[in-house]
Amino acid sequence: MNATSTNPLLELRRLGESVWLDDIGRGMLDDGSLARLIREDGLAGLTSNPSILAHSIMQEATYAQRITRLLRSVSSAMALYEELALADLRDAAALLRPLYDSTKGGDGYVSLEVSPHLADDGPGSLQEARRLWERLAIPNAFIKIPGTEAGLPVIRDLIAGGINVNVTLLFSPERYRAVARVYREGLTQRLREGKPIDGIASVASFFLSRIDTAVDKLLDGLAAHGQPAARTLRGKAAIASACRAYEIYEDISAGAEWQALSARGARPQRLLWASTSTKDPAYSPIKYVEELVGRDTVNTMPLETLNAYRRLGRPELTLERHIADASDAREGLERLDIDLEAVAQQLEREGVAKFVEPFDKLQKWLEDQRNRRPS
Repeated sequence: MNATSTNPLLELRRLGESVWLDDIGRGMLDDGSLARLIREDGLAGLTSNPSILAHSIMQEATYAQRITRLLRSVSSAMALYEELALADLRDAAALLRPLYDSTKGGDGYVSLEVSPHLADDGPGSLQEARRLWERLAIPNAFIKIPGTEAGLPVIRDLIAGGINVNVTLLFSPERYRAVARVYREGLTQRLREGKPIDGIASVASFFLSRIDTAVDKLLDGLAAHGQPAARTLRGKAAIASACRAYEIYEDISAGAEWQALSARGARPQRLLWASTSTKDPAYSPIKYVEELVGRDTVNTMPLETLNAYRRLGRPELTLERHIADASDAREGLERLDIDLEAVAQQLEREGVAKFVEPFDKLQKWLEDQRNRRPS
């Protein structure tokens, strides 16, 4: 903890940024560590993805008894996975429910993602999202939908149908703009149908460290080929992109269309900073937390990053301060012919693939458990 002995994670909350955990597992539910994070660190939500769930289910011994018991009733590896994931997320949601109630839906959420195989299948994603929402049957949940082109109409239709959405795998400020548009369209459709909009929630998950990993590689290549100044822009692309997304958020929030929706009880679709673990050891382990502290935002951190911020964090509102520098960084990258939009498109494709691989590996592992069951 820092020199003031005040928990920096609690300070973030006072500054208007919600701290969420990018992890879930039966172990943290059973041993009380998740409850302790909520109680002592002000943890206000939890995100999961296929990679996180695969790691927990395959590595934690605590799942063995549950799997053995469920094997008697499930008909497939996919059904087994779903039962495990739903149980974990319902239990986590129960721990966060008091916060959800006390903030009137402002925080206290968990997230469950549709199959990564559906990232480019709009109708399939819509059907699966509706089914998972009904199965979860809790108000403080998000269904995660990748912010692909195919996902945009899905997001609109889910919001119109009263289903909370966590839009994931965002790397481009302009794609975020499109996501914010379909969120407004979904709310507007609900109003046209005479339905309330004050209970609908959404976050837009903007991924950070992967942007720097990709752009830094390009910058290192340029520096190695006679442009040493390229190195001065290392580690700046992700923050620059996030700042641009936040500028778009502020523009939308000040617009007449959003103000009209807000007057009817609409909640803002908060930006959520994701992929916040630092990949480059040359950077601070809390780089993607300390440089993006802003009001009405969320930062979802893996446990390692959360622990590091508790130890090293110096909470202050930094996001607005970085916006001017971010514009200079984007211009510098443009002068070097680094196209951030093209990088974002590449990362979106890679991001989907990075979820498909562990998801499929988990399905195979669970099928092996089913095959080993005594007949």
